Order: sequence, then structure tokens, then C-alpha cells
Amino acid sequence: MPTDDDARRFLHPATIAKVGRLDLRAKQLVEGFISGLHKSPFFGHSMEFAQHREYVAGDDIRHLDWKVWSKTDKFYIKQYEAETNLRANLVVDTSESMGYGTEKHEKAGTLSKYDYACTAAACLAYIIVRQQDAAGVTSFGWDVKSVIPPKSSQRQLDAVTKTLHATKPAEQTRLDKVLRAVAEASHSRGMTVVFSDLLTDREPMFQGLEMLRHRKQDVMVFHILDDDELDFPFNGTTRFEGLEDLPQLMCDPKALRDGYLEAVEEYLVEVRRGCTRLGIDYNLVRTSDTLDAVLSRFLFRRADRTGLSRR
Repeated sequence: MPTDDDARRFLHPATIAKVGRLDLRAKQLVEGFISGLHKSPFFGHSMEFAQHREYVAGDDIRHLDWKVWSKTDKFYIKQYEAETNLRANLVVDTSESMGYGTEKHEKAGTLSKYDYACTAAACLAYIIVRQQDAAGVTSFGWDVKSVIPPKSSQRQLDAVTKTLHATKPAEQTRLDKVLRAVAEASHSRGMTVVFSDLLTDREPMFQGLEMLRHRKQDVMVFHILDDDELDFPFNGTTRFEGLEDLPQLMCDPKALRDGYLEAVEEYLVEVRRGCTRLGIDYNLVRTSDTLDAVLSRFLFRRADRTGLSRR
């Protein structure tokens, strides 16, 4: 039987990158790590009974209906209205900047920003559908590229992973336009999770996020950046290739490092404060972060927000 240490090693980007197919990667990650959860990380239970469903391993036994068991000798869970209404839209940035590090990471056996975003999104889709809730995906660059509406069937996982796998990073980012389109398509309360490097104008981006909040969306942001972007570890004369129509730059990185790192810190503070002001759950993620740590932080924070606690 694999130990916790084995699971953590598997969840490291350098290891999971070796699992080529996104659907298999998500399934193995989730079953190896998330299957031990005993409560829904997304919702609590309202007082309004909705329906029964069959018990599956990991369900909270406090919600077993013993009267049904006494009559049928089968275990059924009482579902409540809050459990049956989750519609999650996973919004994944496929702009050119998300492909940063593809060549470097292919050689090192780790993940680019886009691969990391797709893996995290697929894992969440797997968790949500496993709870018999609905998950969908929207991919975007300058505009919306593809939309898989939220559904709760097992086939939905295939649709989500195939869509993400078939899409390659390209084009510029127009996040505000995309968020407005997602908000306008949201006709009921739900959850929107954004996976992006957020390399775009901040004020329009905040306006798009605010529109989602006005549409009664519970919004989470996974801000995914490469270690190079956060640490600027370059030495010697270096040529930087421009992405999303930016020009090339030949320079000595040492002359830029202090100013660059200061600008990055100001940018991160601005993004974090803007999300906090809007009531958005903000998560800064490095592509070197192990997914067990990222998912743990996310799920525990979800539990706190919905009044759940692990026992």
C-alpha cells in the first residue's frame, strides 16, 4: 500500500509530468490523495431535504438514512438542497504566455504553466463530479475558445480533459472580456474557478471578476506562475523572447533583477488586495509547488468558508 510520502512524491510536478494523458493524471492524483476526504469541500448541508442517493466510500455517515436502511438493507445518503445545486465552471487561460517554460520543462520532465493549470483544473473537475455535482470548462485566450457546460456525468470528465488536452497556448490574453462573457452566461448561483497567470491589465480584470461576483458566483483564482517569473534567476547576457506580441530583449539580467523583483512584488500585492476586496479566494501557485500542497490549501480553505471542519 502506498504511503503518504509515496503520494507526495507522485504529486510532485516532475513526477506527474511523466503521466502523459491528462485524464489518467487527474484520476490517479485524486484517487491517491482526495479520496480520504469525509466531507464535501465545497458545500455544507442546508436544512431542506432534496433527495436520496446511494452511499459511496468517503461520505459523511451522519447523513445516512437509517430508516431506509432498515427497510432495504442498503445505505443511502440524505442529500440537501445545498448539495444538489453546485455548478462549477473551470476557466482556463490558454494564451501564449501560459506556454512559458514548455521547452525547459520538457527537458526537465516537469510542467509548464499551462500543463499545471490543466492538471489542477482536471483534478477539481474529477473531485466535483465524484461528489455528483456538475463541472464544466471554459478555455480562453483573446476570446472564449471552447465551452463545455457543467454536467455531473462521468462522461463529462472525458469531455473536460479532451478539450484541455487538445488546446495549445496561443494568442494574447483578454481576461476582462472573457470574464464578462462567463458572467453573462451564468444564470444561477455557482462557482467559477480561474486558472491563469493574470498577465493582463489589472483594472479591467478586476471589473470582470466583480461582474462574476454580482452574478452570485463564488469565485476562486489560481494565479499560476513559473519560478523564473518570480525569482528571476538568470545570469550573463540573456535574450528574452517576447510573448503575446511583445518584442525581444537582449540584456544583462543582473542590471534588471532588483527593479524586476520589486515590480513583481508590487504586482502581486495589487492582485491579492484586489481579489480580497472583491471577496475572491486568491491562490498564488508556483509550477514547482506539489499538487498535494496546493489542493490541501484549497480544500481546507473551502471547508473554512462553508463552515466545515475535518474530524
